[in-house]
Amino acid sequence: MAAIAVATSLALPAAAGAATKTVDMGLPLSAQRQFNQKFNVDVNDFFPHGTTIHVGDSIKFLATGFHTVDLPPKGQKAVPLVVPAGGLVSGVNDAAGSPFWFNGQPLLGPNPQALGPGGLGKHFTYNGTQRVLSGAFQGNGAPPPMTVKFTKVGSYTYFCDIHVGMKGVVHVVAKTARVPSAKADARTVKNQLARDLKLGKKLAKTKAPKGTVIVGPSGAHGVEFFAFAPAKQTVPVGTTLKFTLPSKSFDIHTATTGPGDPGGETGPGTGYLGDLENEFNGQAPPSRVLYPSDPFGAAASLTAASHGNGFWNSGLLNNHQPPLKSGESVTFSAPGTYT
Repeated sequence: MAAIAVATSLALPAAAGAATKTVDMGLPLSAQRQFNQKFNVDVNDFFPHGTTIHVGDSIKFLATGFHTVDLPPKGQKAVPLVVPAGGLVSGVNDAAGSPFWFNGQPLLGPNPQALGPGGLGKHFTYNGTQRVLSGAFQGNGAPPPMTVKFTKVGSYTYFCDIHVGMKGVVHVVAKTARVPSAKADARTVKNQLARDLKLGKKLAKTKAPKGTVIVGPSGAHGVEFFAFAPAKQTVPVGTTLKFTLPSKSFDIHTATTGPGDPGGETGPGTGYLGDLENEFNGQAPPSRVLYPSDPFGAAASLTAASHGNGFWNSGLLNNHQPPLKSGESVTFSAPGTYT
């Protein structure tokens, strides 16, 4: 009997240890130079978009861009990015000293639940009943990953709270089921990148309908071209142009004219628009950026003297979250060059 017992124990399979797979929150770092710098393209997606793991395994989410992971209770959606901040806008004047129209409107601001501090640098266990949020990285250097262990079989959709429409999926299968190997996952990411780069190159040739300026031409799978289309045009005085996001865009942009130059990623901004950008990157984004410079849907008229300094702003443009709109129009009412 002892001999039989020993033989039986040797025949049992060894218990498999829990594994961890990696998902990039945005373009993998290795692809960013080619996409961003060479072709001015970004992708609001997770890499890989879909991941299959065994129950009890984990996913390590790496923040490779300005994105979040929002893993809600099964069947629920992402949390909103822009929310009422409490109170009303007051005392906001233009460069001529005149009150902007949005004084008295709800004060808007970033949703602390969406942007953090959240779960980056932490470990969580998820079974589909509670929300797990990464938040957005606020520090310096490389952001720490967020690791989530999945303890229940099922398919779970997760979102980026910054780019509405950006989502990924985790398929959690039984321990006895087969899952893709690390090499197979790498091939999936490689194919995803090749497809997205091909789409991004085509977006550079986007042509807008007459009377329209497309703000960030966009395609399927979260592919975005960071430019206006057309970038330059000459129109008669009195022409009205509508600046609009394409329907497939997951991004938030503005169309803005005025003195100065936002710095973006190239450095600090200068002048009036630089000040607005610097404020926007702070903890309390200014209403002059969040709201359009003229009432929603109004026939805004732009000259070098508008709002005291040639300022016109579409406000935040977004396809998915009221009160943000997907487009605003402006009439060019005097000769000049408007950047």
